[in-house]
Amino acid sequence: MSKTLIVITGPTGVGKTAAAIKLAQHLQCDIINADSRQIYRGIPICTAAPTPEELAAVRHHFLAFKELEESYSAAQFETDVMALLPSLWQQGDYAVMCGGSMLYVDAVCRGIDSLPDISPEIRAAVKEKLHKEGLESLVAELELLDPQYAATIDRKNTSRVCHGVEICRQAGVPYSTLRTGTTKQRDFNIIKLALNIERDQLFGRINRRVDRMIEAGLEQEARSVYHLRHLNSLNTVGMKEMFAIFDGTMDRNTAIERMKKNTRVYAKKQLTWYRRDPSITWVTPDDAIPTALNLLSVK
Repeated sequence: MSKTLIVITGPTGVGKTAAAIKLAQHLQCDIINADSRQIYRGIPICTAAPTPEELAAVRHHFLAFKELEESYSAAQFETDVMALLPSLWQQGDYAVMCGGSMLYVDAVCRGIDSLPDISPEIRAAVKEKLHKEGLESLVAELELLDPQYAATIDRKNTSRVCHGVEICRQAGVPYSTLRTGTTKQRDFNIIKLALNIERDQLFGRINRRVDRMIEAGLEQEARSVYHLRHLNSLNTVGMKEMFAIFDGTMDRNTAIERMKKNTRVYAKKQLTWYRRDPSITWVTPDDAIPTALNLLSVK
């Protein structure tokens, strides 16, 4: 296998975008976005999307290509990336994938089990039940349809709960019976680098980034999509805290501090997830490029 996908991942706020751009420029290749929120249009501040200058430096794929109302999944991401890669391999031997969405990274590197396509009718029915009866009703249904899967997921994660119910309804069998966990063989090499720094330093970066988001106009951005707050695409750190301000359930200072705390909690979850992967090489942001080039035997 002469082609190589280099994955740059790690906790939020660690500096993945800058490292990926430098590496892609050195290798003269494209970047594949693996951030599940940056795929949506209209919320670049909240998702810390690459700046226009960064986008001009290297061609990116799967950034801001979906409307907030559109559904998307790790399984669809796997399909889309696998369809894109042949054209990238025609341009050269390398591609860089950058992002911290754990399921998206795993979808490309390990593959996702084949699952039935969800019919528009079932998707609409699940969405209607969510709006009329709340998330708790879908959690209760999932516990009946697939208690094994229900016991393993975050029951406050609207997307995961809805997806589980949809699969169970569509397939007519528990979702857990369709999950084999088998790693798919890829016809290209994969090098995975996870960036990390000292915990205090990382948390400081996260806190400062939230402050920059506020200064850049996060509140105005959130206000512009407030009427769509029921969408799963907006069920994310940053938007939830801003919506709480608009709803009158949280004051501004508390919301900003809560946003920092929730982002730090998410970063810890990312680190826990990636530490289970023995194929990952851990590096500091400064060591990412030389380590990648050394693993590739490229000068």
